Amino acid sequence: MSPFFNIIKLDYLQRTRSYAFLITLCASLAIAYSFVPEPNSNYSTIRISGYVGYYNAAWFGYVTAIMTSFFLSLIGFYLINSGLKKDIETKVGQIIASTSISNFKYLLAKTLSNFLILSTIVGVVFIMSIILFVLYNEGYSFELYQFIKPYLLITIPTMFLISVIAVVFEVFLGRFSVLQNIGYFFLFSALITFTPINESQFNYDLFGSKIVIHQLEEMVRELTNTDENSNLSIGYILSDIDSSKKFVFNGMDFSMSFIISRFIWVVLGFIIIAIISPFFHRFNMGNLKSTKKLNNFTENEISSKNINLLKLPKAQINYSILPLIKTEVILLFRKGKKWLWVVNLLGMLLLVVLPFKVSHQIVLPVLWFLQVSRLSDLTAKEITNNLSHFVSTSYKPIGRLLLSQVSAAVVLMLLLAFPLIIRLGLLINFRGMLAIIFGGVIVVMVAVLLGIISKGKKLFEVLFFMITYANINLLSFVDYFGALKHHRSYVIQLAVLGLLLLCASLLIKKNQLDND
Repeated sequence: MSPFFNIIKLDYLQRTRSYAFLITLCASLAIAYSFVPEPNSNYSTIRISGYVGYYNAAWFGYVTAIMTSFFLSLIGFYLINSGLKKDIETKVGQIIASTSISNFKYLLAKTLSNFLILSTIVGVVFIMSIILFVLYNEGYSFELYQFIKPYLLITIPTMFLISVIAVVFEVFLGRFSVLQNIGYFFLFSALITFTPINESQFNYDLFGSKIVIHQLEEMVRELTNTDENSNLSIGYILSDIDSSKKFVFNGMDFSMSFIISRFIWVVLGFIIIAIISPFFHRFNMGNLKSTKKLNNFTENEISSKNINLLKLPKAQINYSILPLIKTEVILLFRKGKKWLWVVNLLGMLLLVVLPFKVSHQIVLPVLWFLQVSRLSDLTAKEITNNLSHFVSTSYKPIGRLLLSQVSAAVVLMLLLAFPLIIRLGLLINFRGMLAIIFGGVIVVMVAVLLGIISKGKKLFEVLFFMITYANINLLSFVDYFGALKHHRSYVIQLAVLGLLLLCASLLIKKNQLDND
């Protein structure tokens, strides 16, 4: 087997055997189960001016294809954007660099490996959609073509383009994981808001779903005999399905230009990989900087012969957790590029000057999301730096080390939200203050728990991106910091959730240490 196919095979097997992939796959199954609500549920996922489709094969196929394209575009990037980084960390990249494989073939192999990972999830969701059709069948015949067609033309090309984007970001921003996370967040937001003006512009839709949405809107306009724009909602919309009006959707015939455009998008992906290939570092990371620093030391500075051991301070035993918290806080503040703190300070300033609702509902979740690389590394850094066994032999690794990591991260999150907490205090809104405090604790505990379970960063990065995007879109059921109106016991529920996450983290970590 050639090195090209070996890279695809081994990279795919390595990543699909990871905890992060398995957990993401299980989460995808759970979410896919909700793409088409069961007949007696109180929510809908695609709704046009109060109309939903009858549960025939076409509705199942197109709805699940659109929701899968949207969902995996949302989280897929964060699942696969570490292919090159993994080769750097495991030193496999240096071995690959010594082979005759070209940059283009290597990057293409990584792209196809990414694509296979996303396609695996798509395949599982595809099977789930067929199972749901059988379970929820309302007397309509099964038509496999109505399932294959939308997945083939909408979802699959989108997954390939997300795979290409992940490789592009790694080539140019490989050392800046924060910029990758933030950059894709804004890129996704821009792509999802693209609204075609005429039918020819549907060909420019990367997700490929706008043409189906337009067709659904046109069908509802014909039913309602109105030329007004239909109120279409995609997502989880709380409503009574029994009170919804229904219409028959039998699929659609895609124009030849649209089919060709989806093929062109895929070809464009190959062209992009070819264009960026000359810019790939080929794992020549350049350790000259650290070497120069070492060479600048004089012989006296690195020699232990000139050290007077009698003048060194005596070691003192200190079981206090405060020095550990201080150290963890310093590590969190120093992680990442210094200029990112300029962005953080700007975000804190916006919490002061912008209208209260904008600050609370948009600025705060985005500001907290900017810390995703810091939070995701809280417990995963022990695995990444091969320090897990060293940590497990330390004095009270849970009671001191783990709690110091949690405390330091909570301090960071509350410090960033401090301007907003002060504004709430001036308004004598103590429930709002407590909601933000508990929200900061919840985010930290989710990062800690997922890091302990998955032994990596990806799972938290994926989940935190989804939660942040949902919060910006004002979905109340994921509001963990009190930005929207809730009942009086909401703050108590947040406190209980934070406590449960803490207990789960401590128990799982203790079980891991006992089994080591």
